[in-house]
This record gives sequence, C-alpha cells and structure tokens, in this order.
Amino acid sequence: MTRVAGIDCGTNSIRLLIADGSDAAALVDVHREMRIVRLGQGVDRTGRLADDALERTRLALVDYAATIDGSGVQRVRMVATSATRDAANRDDFVAMVHRTLGAEPEVISGAEEARLSFAGAVAGLPQADGRLLVADIGGGSTELVLGDGGGVLASYSMDVGCVRMTERHLHDDPPTSEQVERVVADVRAAIAHARRAVDITSADRFVGVAGTVTTVAAIAMGLDAYEADIIHGSVVSAAAVDDVTRRLIAMTHAQRAELPVMHPGRVDVIGAGALVLRTIMAEAGASEVIASEHDILDGIALSLLS
Repeated sequence: MTRVAGIDCGTNSIRLLIADGSDAAALVDVHREMRIVRLGQGVDRTGRLADDALERTRLALVDYAATIDGSGVQRVRMVATSATRDAANRDDFVAMVHRTLGAEPEVISGAEEARLSFAGAVAGLPQADGRLLVADIGGGSTELVLGDGGGVLASYSMDVGCVRMTERHLHDDPPTSEQVERVVADVRAAIAHARRAVDITSADRFVGVAGTVTTVAAIAMGLDAYEADIIHGSVVSAAAVDDVTRRLIAMTHAQRAELPVMHPGRVDVIGAGALVLRTIMAEAGASEVIASEHDILDGIALSLLS
C-alpha cells in the first residue's frame, strides 16, 4: 500500500485527502479536511488574488503540511484550479505554496481538471455504468465531462461557478428576480459554448460533484445534519432540485445559515451554485442527478497511484 496526499485548491475551498491505495482504482481514506479560504475573492473583478485571500490559504496550508508530515505520506500532489488560472499574480501564489508546503502547486488546465474530476467522481460510485455526464460545480468554474468506462470522451470548462456568479450578479439579500435571471443567462450562454465540445444530451446518467450538489442533495432529503455516507450516491430528481433552488434563492443569508446541513462557507454562494446546477440539468434534459461525494480531490490522490 502507498500513502498519498492530494490537495485541491479551488476558488472557494482548499481540501486535503490523505489515503492509502495499491492501484489507481481504489482508495482507503485516512484523513479528509476542508477549509473555506475563498482564494478567488474578487478575481472575476480585479484579475488578481487578494492579499488576505492568499494569507487565508497560507494558514490552511501550514496546518495541512503539518498533518502530511505526521502521517507518513509518501507522495504529495497539490492542484490549483480556476481562480489561480485567472490571476495575474499567480506567481505569488506558487511561491507562497512552495515556501509553505515544500512542493510546487500545479496550476492545471481545464482539460486536466475535467479528467481528474471524472476519475474521482466515478471511483466507487455504484451507478457508474454506461455513459456519464459529470458536472463539477466549483467556485470559479464548472467542468462538464462526458465519459464512460474507458475514461473521458469530451470535456469543457465553463467560467461559471458559485462564487463568480454570486460576485457578478447576486448583490441583494435575497437576490432580485432580475439578478437571478442574469445568472441563468450567463450559465446558458456558457453551456451553448460547451455544446460545441460536449454532447451533453447523450449521457445515460448525470452525476454532480462538489459542495453545491451535495448540499442541495442533503436539503432535498431533509437531513438533520450533513452525512456524507447518506448523500454519496443519492439520486435527486430535477423537480426536487428546482424546489430546493427556489427555496434557497428566496431565503436571506440568515435563513440559509440556519439550515442544518449548510457549511458556513457556502451560505453566501449556495444560491448561485444551485442555479448553475438547475440550469445544467434543464439544458441537458437530465431528469435526475446522482450526487457523488468523490470528485477532483479523489482524482488527484488516485493519480499518484498510476
């Protein structure tokens, strides 16, 4: 068995997975952790990573590095995605990570992000047979990946995510109908471009990964607490996604914060994320979404075993 550590640094969160594995098909979790650092704060507007966002990320990495050092990890891979790709000062981020973690972060392309997301999403998912459309809804971008048992067939990275759409459009609490319509218009426009690369209506099943999807699933199921084992592999109908989305965008920040399954770092962006999910399902003609607790983070760890 090989002990590996994967770190996924996205627009909204930074996550750590330490796991054991003997091949690139299965992992046994040792430690999972997530911190909401909002690295992508303001990137859509300024084109730069904010100093306070970099510091929040550095502090999380200090703790992650200590956990890795104390866990007997043999291989480490850190991946940075949408916010860092878009930032003019990403070299500052890379230098900070190298000083803190002792390893270079990989600022990966949208295509590599899609490949890792697909690999992580389908690993261990009971309903992973046939042709799958996987949507990884992040803070800054959303990856649409079409694949099957042989791997990725086509992919596209859209610059729409829960943080980017919130900062761009959802300025009132709760947002106005006009603000909501602008989010939907942006997502539909992005999907129109994605269709040139990915046949989003050709899949047998639709799989959603990352915090937006799993939180929507938890709300749809009426869970009293966030329980990953129950959420993983759950199936949520398009009607239920629409219902949850309508409820979320009608709530105030305080009301969303009171939901028992809501992570504090998602309270202000979950409405936009739900709108992204609902719009993708409508455009793809998906009658339901399978929620996966495994995603790009698992793909990063699995890549260290191949």
